[in-house]
Amino acid sequence: MVDVEADGPIPGDYSMVSLGAVIVEPGLARTFYATFRPVTERFVAEALKVCGFTREQTLAFDDPAASMAKFRDWVAANNKGRAQFVSDNNGFDWQFVNWYFRHFLGDNPFGHSSTNLGSLYKGLAKDVFVNFKHLRKTPHTHHPVDDARGNAEALLAMKDLGLKIGWE
Repeated sequence: MVDVEADGPIPGDYSMVSLGAVIVEPGLARTFYATFRPVTERFVAEALKVCGFTREQTLAFDDPAASMAKFRDWVAANNKGRAQFVSDNNGFDWQFVNWYFRHFLGDNPFGHSSTNLGSLYKGLAKDVFVNFKHLRKTPHTHHPVDDARGNAEALLAMKDLGLKIGWE
């Protein structure tokens, strides 16, 4: 489960600020967190406010290539077989993660695919109007590890409702 915070709406023109990930398994003990120094001069002040950082703070964050290499290595060390990218808003999170992996490292360990958590729940419930967010336990704080953990909790709850998630 992956969550991203960014200082604007699209990668390349704007920057990923932080990334959190959680391996979806009982206990949710395996987590990852990284910050990213901006890759462009552009930023949206409101987006940074949501993230809880100032522009000055982000300018002191970690080198994006080094952070992505650490994430790649963490993904490899914590997955058997092909890693699957799942997020609450994969349209947003995926675009940043994919762009950063390809731009800085030339390859994405998740391949070309991602999965949307909300769509999984809609299919499980057989209702396109339902929302999974009541299944979270961890508050949604916009810290990416908290948000990824809450989404992983929701996915584990979906498993209890009959969704096969691969490691049973």
